[in-house]
Amino acid sequence: MSLSPRLEVASQNFNTNSSFLKQGLTGFTDEDWLRRPNDHTNHMLWIVGHLIWSRSAVLARLGDQWKLPWMKLYARGEKCTDCPDAPAPNEVLAAWDESCVRLNQAMQSATEELLDTPAAKPGPPSADGKLSGTINFMVLHETYHVGQAAYIRSWLGKQSVMG
Repeated sequence: MSLSPRLEVASQNFNTNSSFLKQGLTGFTDEDWLRRPNDHTNHMLWIVGHLIWSRSAVLARLGDQWKLPWMKLYARGEKCTDCPDAPAPNEVLAAWDESCVRLNQAMQSATEELLDTPAAKPGPPSADGKLSGTINFMVLHETYHVGQAAYIRSWLGKQSVMG
């Protein structure tokens, strides 16, 4: 099955986000993952964990019920706190890689009928009132958090990913 034209831009942006995020995590120590500018911001582990949780929500809407026990720590509205159940950075990176593969497969498999499903209420915004609009919003949400990750990288004194 080929990718629906309604998901082409979202697919490109999910893949671009993935590339930027992975590049932005190069050179990180375990300590870097947990540093944050102040007590009101998130650290990199929380941001990437939240992106994985968010991708799992997109996957669920596309029929892939992928969950990891620690994802709930990074759900919408959860606070960035020290938690003994938090995964190690290498576990988060492995989950990120898996989310990329699963998301590409799920988007390729999405039928027009599935994309026409009414958007869940309550749920993320959808410009067209359908699942297709929700997915397009979710890539915008992800881009916002990839920007936060880029800021954390800069704050840590590391070289910019984009030059």
